[in-house]
Amino acid sequence: MEEKSYSRVCITGGSGFVGSCLVKKLLEKGHTVHATLRNQGCEYVFHVATPMLHNTQSSQYKDTAEAAVAGVRVIADACIRSKTVKRLIYTASVMSSSPLTEDGVCFKSCVDETCWTPFDVSFTYTNDFTMGYIKSKTLAEKEILNYNEYDNSRLEVVTLACGVVGGETLLPYVPSSVEIILSLLSGNLIFSNTLKFLQELLGSIPLVHIEDICQAHIFCIENQSMKGRFLCAATNPTIRAIASSFQEKFPEYQIAKEFIEGPDKGVTFDSTKLMKMGFEYAYDTKKILDDSVACGRRLGHLIK
Repeated sequence: MEEKSYSRVCITGGSGFVGSCLVKKLLEKGHTVHATLRNQGCEYVFHVATPMLHNTQSSQYKDTAEAAVAGVRVIADACIRSKTVKRLIYTASVMSSSPLTEDGVCFKSCVDETCWTPFDVSFTYTNDFTMGYIKSKTLAEKEILNYNEYDNSRLEVVTLACGVVGGETLLPYVPSSVEIILSLLSGNLIFSNTLKFLQELLGSIPLVHIEDICQAHIFCIENQSMKGRFLCAATNPTIRAIASSFQEKFPEYQIAKEFIEGPDKGVTFDSTKLMKMGFEYAYDTKKILDDSVACGRRLGHLIK
């Protein structure tokens, strides 16, 4: 029987939805988890944290995007200075991977790792906060990928552009990504507009289960060598498909007519690059939605 290998890893953002679950999974597998790079001899670093709200009065950065880019530089430079870190895994977002053409007029044939979200496009369902977040995630991901070209690629960098994350949580509240999924049932206008925006941006709603997200991150440290950008979503239904699934499984909830009558087919989402490396998704659309509802009900976000 092959002896298991355990590593020292560092995680930023370990108290969030993805980070908390990832810490639990890593510990269960026997890895040692730290929350700091300094003098800890870590081999792998997961950069899960990201700045969300920006206060220009108390920050040296002009906006969230500048803060996010500075943040990834600090982490990547610390990895290089450590002389022990082999690989840095950055939790990116599919929001940085829009298949829209630069003029925003139409979609490309599919979403893949070559897609980058254009900034000079107007959207119906968005606001300054959302656009600031997208810009920060896009520029930060591009910046951190540049480290693959530095110092003869001594530091391997992997970015996982993750879909909307559903499922259960270790947190005492419903994570915002789960609230987005559940907005068709809860009727929350802010989150349902975010859902509309995602379809406007990406052509569909890429979904991934929290368990698969964590396994994908761990997969990135289990390979002998791995670097570059990878899309991470198991499925990509339209809002209409999600609404229809909810309506069939949970008829006790009233779903607005506009969601039932939307487009039936979205833009193709190609996440095979990660799968060709050997990764397998364990959760489909039905399980992602069912577990998200269970989470919402358990935490009192949805009334049965």
